[in-house]
Amino acid sequence: MSPIDLPEKPTLAFMASQRPEALEAVERLAKRYGNCAISEADVVVAVGGDGMMLEALHAVMGQETPVYGINYGSVGFLMNNPSEDGLLDHLRHAEQTSIHPLRATGTDMAGNTFFALAINEVSLLRETRQTAKIRISVDDRVRLEELAADGIMVATPAGSTAYNASAHGPILPLGSRALALTPISAFRPRRWRGALLSHDSKVRFEVLDPENRPVSAVADNQEFRDVVMVDIEEADDVSLHMLFDEGRALGERILIEQFLA
Repeated sequence: MSPIDLPEKPTLAFMASQRPEALEAVERLAKRYGNCAISEADVVVAVGGDGMMLEALHAVMGQETPVYGINYGSVGFLMNNPSEDGLLDHLRHAEQTSIHPLRATGTDMAGNTFFALAINEVSLLRETRQTAKIRISVDDRVRLEELAADGIMVATPAGSTAYNASAHGPILPLGSRALALTPISAFRPRRWRGALLSHDSKVRFEVLDPENRPVSAVADNQEFRDVVMVDIEEADDVSLHMLFDEGRALGERILIEQFLA
């Protein structure tokens, strides 16, 4: 990957999480480098943790504007180390990683339809003490007639180290062109651990007995209650671009994550 091409004086838009240290950092950075509207920026700089990076990526959805993250949060897997003094130099030498989000389309018990794009994962989660029961289809064929579990998710490679990994799903190399289908605390079939799917697979979740076993759908930070059906596929017409310091590209971080105890 080669460094990105930036103007001599790039315009920057800063976004900060609500952590006091992130807000203070953005105040310093804006005074030093200027701060424009997101729609006018050459680069959006997200200051905070991984949640702030996801928020910034959603903010530039459809604009092709790259996002550079500076870690002032608690996790920072998608972020770079703080670099206030040499920020422009870091941006000019940054490596760009491009990803496609997931597109989720579904309906709820009232007949309403919903639509969302998710960078990390789309998950279905039980709303009550009752176990969720979900039918799973892949590419228009029923693959599992009934999953009884706390939930189920489809995760992208970029999101495979997040909730998916916590649910014991596989960590996917960034260039694997795959998706992880991962159950959350599966009760039946007890030994089913999920599946690896091609990136162009089309997944359908159908909620069985939604009146007595209500289920929510969550696409990153968007939640939809009382769903009955959700279709999920890669949004290959939408590209998102993240910038990482030299030697710290996302693909390398995902590889390193697989060797951590």
